[in-house]
Amino acid sequence: MNDKVNADWIAVDWGTSNLRAWAMSSSGTVLAAATSDQGMGRLDRAGFEPALMATIGDWVSGPTIVIACGMVGSRQGWVEAPYATTPCPAMSETLVQAPTRNPDLSVHVIPGIKQVKPADVMRGEETQIAGFLARNPNWDGILCLPGTHTKWVHVSAGEVVSFQTFMTGELFATLTDHTVLRHSVAADGWDDTAFADGLSDAMGRPEKLAARLFSLRAEGLLHGLSGAAARARLSGLLIGAELAAAKPYWLGQQIAVIGAGGLAKTYVDALAAQSAPAMQVQGEAITIAGLTAAYRRLKG
Repeated sequence: MNDKVNADWIAVDWGTSNLRAWAMSSSGTVLAAATSDQGMGRLDRAGFEPALMATIGDWVSGPTIVIACGMVGSRQGWVEAPYATTPCPAMSETLVQAPTRNPDLSVHVIPGIKQVKPADVMRGEETQIAGFLARNPNWDGILCLPGTHTKWVHVSAGEVVSFQTFMTGELFATLTDHTVLRHSVAADGWDDTAFADGLSDAMGRPEKLAARLFSLRAEGLLHGLSGAAARARLSGLLIGAELAAAKPYWLGQQIAVIGAGGLAKTYVDALAAQSAPAMQVQGEAITIAGLTAAYRRLKG
């Protein structure tokens, strides 16, 4: 059970796999937090309200506003929140209200953003972008949001100008779990030199990526490449290929990487190796800042 708190409103980040919620004060202070494995991917439309109440029920003692972002607003989510189209503000002017049976709940979902050409979409990242801009007004440059599907976003004059998504994280997971490389790549461990080698190799010759991937298997068989070194080099190869493709975004730009932990730092280090310094920003705090900006806009 969650702590009993008197929440002025509730912030929710609802992804495919997990639900994160925060009891909030009107000033934007976090009073309590809760998580659940009831992500969008496990629910039908009728299951969203019960899953939410199971997570935040102790915080609801009267009329309560909930601001939610992420896959909860997708076509398969609680309610479909239509995409805003680039170029556009990171935070949509209109939130979409989800249907509820509990009369005390007023759930408002933040729309994602789409790019018509080349086709691309985001849900959830727009809230982090809005949170970053709320904390860094008049900031122009490139935001990198690492994850399963990493986003590179050009922000200028308070708007999302364009963005590009790379499936680097999903490729890494697929290669290590479902290809011949599962025999060569360790589940954990790291080697900085192997990562740097893979990064440099892919940045210099990205067209040879497929061949370099198989070489990880061959080097393990013939030269005893360790599983940890293979893991680090694979990461370097994939991130290097991504950086090479995203170079028109980040070259010569002010860059911020949004995310906590090792993955975000890996991107910061990879960019630094290309003489492209980037600051790292904690992802959860920025998500809460974006949800807070949406709440304040709703309240006027």
